[in-house]
Amino acid sequence: MRTLESLLLLVNSATFIALAFPRLRAKRITRFLSFTALLATGAQVLLEGARWQMAPAYAVTVSFLLISLLPNVKGAADDSAHRPLRRLERQAGITLGAVALVLTCLLPFAFPVFRFPAPTGPYAIGTLTYHWIDADRAEIFTADPNDRRQLMVQIWYPAKANASATRAPYLQDGSALAPVARLLRMPGWVFAHLKYDMTNAMPSAPMADGAGAFPVLIFSHGRGGVRQHNTFQVEELVSHGYVVAAIDHPYAAAGVDFPDRRRASYDPRMSDRRFQDRVLPFLAQDVSFTLNQLAGINRSDPSGVLTGRLDLDRAGVFGVSLGGAVAAQACLGDRRLQACLPMDVYMPTDVVRDGLRQPTMWISRDAETMHLEGWTQTDIDETQSTMRHVFDRLPGDGYLVLVHGMFHQNLSDFPYFVSPPLDMWLGLDGPIGARRAHNIINAYSRAFFDRYLKGATAQPLLEASASQYPDVLLKARRSWCRPFQDVQMFCLRSGNRKLDRARTRVTERPPRTSDRSKCFCEADSDQY
Repeated sequence: MRTLESLLLLVNSATFIALAFPRLRAKRITRFLSFTALLATGAQVLLEGARWQMAPAYAVTVSFLLISLLPNVKGAADDSAHRPLRRLERQAGITLGAVALVLTCLLPFAFPVFRFPAPTGPYAIGTLTYHWIDADRAEIFTADPNDRRQLMVQIWYPAKANASATRAPYLQDGSALAPVARLLRMPGWVFAHLKYDMTNAMPSAPMADGAGAFPVLIFSHGRGGVRQHNTFQVEELVSHGYVVAAIDHPYAAAGVDFPDRRRASYDPRMSDRRFQDRVLPFLAQDVSFTLNQLAGINRSDPSGVLTGRLDLDRAGVFGVSLGGAVAAQACLGDRRLQACLPMDVYMPTDVVRDGLRQPTMWISRDAETMHLEGWTQTDIDETQSTMRHVFDRLPGDGYLVLVHGMFHQNLSDFPYFVSPPLDMWLGLDGPIGARRAHNIINAYSRAFFDRYLKGATAQPLLEASASQYPDVLLKARRSWCRPFQDVQMFCLRSGNRKLDRARTRVTERPPRTSDRSKCFCEADSDQY
């Protein structure tokens, strides 16, 4: 709850006490408190911004002011015959006032204006947003044959620290999340207040000094989501030296606003699994197109911020739900992507058939937790079996991270949108809790990308013996002959002491499919 919101509720509470108890009620005091509440309301609306959760508080302020202005009526009505009736009226008024006062406190608490936790890395965070048009690709979601695919892409990057700089809002327009609200069986405007939530990023901030070029990650959102809905994860990665470009996939996102004020709203056909499977390759092309555009930005950034600071030879991709499937599909067709992190999603048919070549980490849940959340057995079986199928056939390193007690929405910012226990009642938070789930996701995703994009091979968290998180089941599939640029291979740590001592560089092609099983040391750790 924001400062002026808290002040308004406090003054309204004091006014109610003055009105409810006759011995404390003096016209001068109640009128002073009522006018103070009115001034607090005006200040809150002008300085912090009005939101629907505060509407009962605004109404209570006006009601208390009107009551305080009513004259005291004395005379026949005060005789003993009318006293029981007046006492009943007074008690009813106090009860209604108390209920209204409680409601004014509950709504802003249940739907808070929140602030993201401070990232743990050494870098401050800057952000820029770009509008790109793919002139070579027709838009398949519209009937206009001349319509070209357009993307809104937000980039977060390591920036110079500036404690006094303005922070970027979480969303420019909270109404874009109307489809998400409807999926939760709530009115479309329920999340409109999210435009007041502040992130840790600074708009158009100068890039961090030194450190050369930074590795690049592409983020793909879930079905009906928005590019910002994993800000908890994006900001943590950026603070540790990554540039993250998050794509708004038009018609698969809740709503994408273009500079000409046109909005590409969510296409209901995306709720049809067969249609979704057909358009996955098209959505994966958004990732490749973004990489192409980033190469142009690296040569000459119109904003003058990112030129020469993107290391596209160290590029990876991650996504949640549908975005995880898009990430895997993109890795299948684009060898520029060196690391893949799909989260809590089935693997597309093409990926199951052909497999992935990049080091890959899946972050998901065990079948028991999926069942607890209410997933159908069909969805559970498909997600678990396709993840494990691709994991088991990786020609390189792979990790399967299953977090017990984590619900699907724990892999996004959605648990922050409402307060406990409403978040659990709506299915936005699992038994593990949002903060712990986010800590686990951030720790494993950072360790994974650090190893495969920064070359920081010493990552104890990725070893099967790690015990930092007892609610995590880690399956680690390590290869001692990991492919490098298709022709060179390096001997990596495998758990076999002889192989660890060797660390010999070889220059031959990866083994044939039938021989690949000889390259693996597979280890499981069941820690819960």
